[in-house]
Amino acid sequence: MAKPQRNLLGLSAIALRDELAAGSIKAAELTEACIEQIAAREDEVKAWCWHDPAHAREQAALLDRQRSLGLPLGPLHGLPVGIKDVIDTARIPTENGTAVDAGRVPSRDAYVVERLKSAGAVIMGKTVTAELAYLHPGKTRNPHNTACTPGGSSQGSAAAVAAGMVPLAIGTQTGGSVIRPASFCGVTGFKPTFGAVPRRGVLTQSPSLDTVGVFARTAVDAALIAEVLFGVDEADPATRLQPHPRLLETAGADAPLPPVFALVHPPGWDDADPEVHEAFAELAEALGDQCFEVQLPSVFNQAVGVREDINLAEMARCYYRYGRDGGEVLSRTMRTALASGEGILARDYLSALDVPKLLNAALEEILARCDCLLAPAAPGPAPESLDTTGDSVFNGLWTLTGSPAVTVPLLTSSKNLPMGVQLVGEHGNDGRLLRCANWLTHWAESA
Repeated sequence: MAKPQRNLLGLSAIALRDELAAGSIKAAELTEACIEQIAAREDEVKAWCWHDPAHAREQAALLDRQRSLGLPLGPLHGLPVGIKDVIDTARIPTENGTAVDAGRVPSRDAYVVERLKSAGAVIMGKTVTAELAYLHPGKTRNPHNTACTPGGSSQGSAAAVAAGMVPLAIGTQTGGSVIRPASFCGVTGFKPTFGAVPRRGVLTQSPSLDTVGVFARTAVDAALIAEVLFGVDEADPATRLQPHPRLLETAGADAPLPPVFALVHPPGWDDADPEVHEAFAELAEALGDQCFEVQLPSVFNQAVGVREDINLAEMARCYYRYGRDGGEVLSRTMRTALASGEGILARDYLSALDVPKLLNAALEEILARCDCLLAPAAPGPAPESLDTTGDSVFNGLWTLTGSPAVTVPLLTSSKNLPMGVQLVGEHGNDGRLLRCANWLTHWAESA
């Protein structure tokens, strides 16, 4: 197939959706552009653990045929999507970033993959994850500087979008595994309200924390794909029946009033890079009356340790077979984490589960005075190391509370590396949060 004459990869997912729907471009054309971009950059970025161009082309050809026959088109018709390799894909390997699961091929798609396919997405392949979606990094490099970490654990998904390989990707977050890599790689990352997206078919690390999230170029693009994933599934007790979220409609709408942001300095702020301190002080000043600073109550100071205790205790249970059968195949980081989880007392674990209620009660009071919280997405730009996925200290707090969070790539370090601005919203008000992110992005572009 001839190379596309236009730079399709420079368009937003919304723009691509509209052109596909209008017939201005074909799914095969867009898919081929993504295949060529993967071929051009994969050797340096290493975002994929499974990618079959022929399979992608077959999906695109089928979608084009459906359109030519006048059949109904899904909301993601023809849009290529990357899938983190802890999310089951039928007849496609899902190896969870560990040699223990080498050769594992699920017979059934995860709930979110079913939704993507029914919406007309082209499944481009499986993106690299840190080992078992924890801290030991995979092979992926940061597209902005391949000596730097892309973050983790959804590192392949973030890097694939940042490198222009796909316009959309999905990942998971248990600590900071969506927001942090999105910040490091300079893309938009969105972690919905806990329980909004069913997790059937997703590797279970910590049932109290695990959340499916998305990567995109913009907040509106994130709303486009996330809206498809929202739902209820009896296999996931965290989900519940709720009205259609209307994420895309809300995110792209004009705000009735300019949003008000509450700048918070979360635990770990004092240790953040001075560039982060300076950038957020300037951002708050530029927002003027639309931003006020608020002090988080002291109960938030224990949140980092509480989230870790919950994560480790539940991981020791959910990953028991890996600890039993993995032996030296597992990284030292994973073996240490599992041993730590096994040592957490039941009383301490159960007490930790009560803390999010206290945190959310305090958050409700703050969010009653603003549209969303404003905070750094990471303590600084991506560290210049491939032996770490970075620090999730500014993300785990909001995973613990189950709050929706989004990061947008508005800041740049002195070394020309991205630094994300994180917004945190009210439970269940994901659309409003994405609208605030969209407003802030356009405000920054015009400032």
